[in-house]
Amino acid sequence: MDELELARKEINEADREMARLFEKRMNAVKSVAAYKKEHALSISDPVRENEVIAKNSALIENDVIREYYIEFLKNNMKLSREYQSRLNEGMKVAYSGVKGAFGYIAAMRMYPEAKLISYRTFEEAYDSVCQGECDSAVLPIENSYAGDVGNVMDLIFSGSLYVNQVIDLPVTHNLIANEGATLDTVKTVISHPQALAQCSEYIKSHGFEEEPYPNTAVSAKHVKETGRVDIAAIASLETAEIHGLKVLQENINSSRTNTTRFAAFSRSQSKPSGASKKMNEHFILVFTVKNEAGALAKTLDIIGAHGYNMRNLRSRPMKELLWSYYFYIEAEGSINTQDGKDMLRELGATCDRLKLAGTYYTSGLNR
Repeated sequence: MDELELARKEINEADREMARLFEKRMNAVKSVAAYKKEHALSISDPVRENEVIAKNSALIENDVIREYYIEFLKNNMKLSREYQSRLNEGMKVAYSGVKGAFGYIAAMRMYPEAKLISYRTFEEAYDSVCQGECDSAVLPIENSYAGDVGNVMDLIFSGSLYVNQVIDLPVTHNLIANEGATLDTVKTVISHPQALAQCSEYIKSHGFEEEPYPNTAVSAKHVKETGRVDIAAIASLETAEIHGLKVLQENINSSRTNTTRFAAFSRSQSKPSGASKKMNEHFILVFTVKNEAGALAKTLDIIGAHGYNMRNLRSRPMKELLWSYYFYIEAEGSINTQDGKDMLRELGATCDRLKLAGTYYTSGLNR
């Protein structure tokens, strides 16, 4: 047997072994897909993929071969995502609003492979998951300008669903109109009152009239239906594409830091590994404290004593009890460690009501 035949024999043996391992890997991927669907997690997980590439490529000693192995891993992961999408193509995700609204855009970014279903209100979208109509609901929890979305915060406290994902969606407003329209033909601008306020400087500088509409996507739809060139809408680029409108001017909002945080809710709580030590892990707690001096301070001391850094602390009135409040905390770190378990046990003895409302980690979806 010459060298060429010997090399081909080794390649054939390696290919047979790789085929067996590939099938084994994809069977494991199937279980991952099922878990992600149950816990309403995105198929794309850039943080996990980068960790796998860094860890596994270090096993290759030859520097040149390592470059090709990294590409091999990336292709494997691409196939893995495609297989998961195929398995989970029946996933249903609820959002509030109409196609093209920011809730729709957030849901599309979290679940590009899913069927997105519109509901009239936040509560209806949330209830659709509770009742099993949908697998996840994507709802806004906070805006950098307007603050908390109270209705959704109350659902986090009183509802049965868990937060398993959070993304930051920059709110960028654009002037969009029908074909044939120009900045000279436009006389009136329509959009949600908040969008109009955030673009007030631009609107005034062009002398446009303002007309409020229920939301940005509805205003775009109305512009399209009229066919007129004297009105324009303020909405996202995605909305312009959906309704076949052209963009007259991009980024017309006065501030470039307007961002809305969206959370994905599901019936099951995701539990990242406590051993992973990811710096970008977070958890959400909602609780009430006893009506006695120092009760809240004692609760916060417990959280700090276990090494968790609070990203925010908010209070909300409890509708059923006059002048009573519940508290909402987001903290950095893994809750699924011994420290986390000890902390929850101590908080349980201090708080009247305590709920671990969700665990999530920031990922490439936020960029």
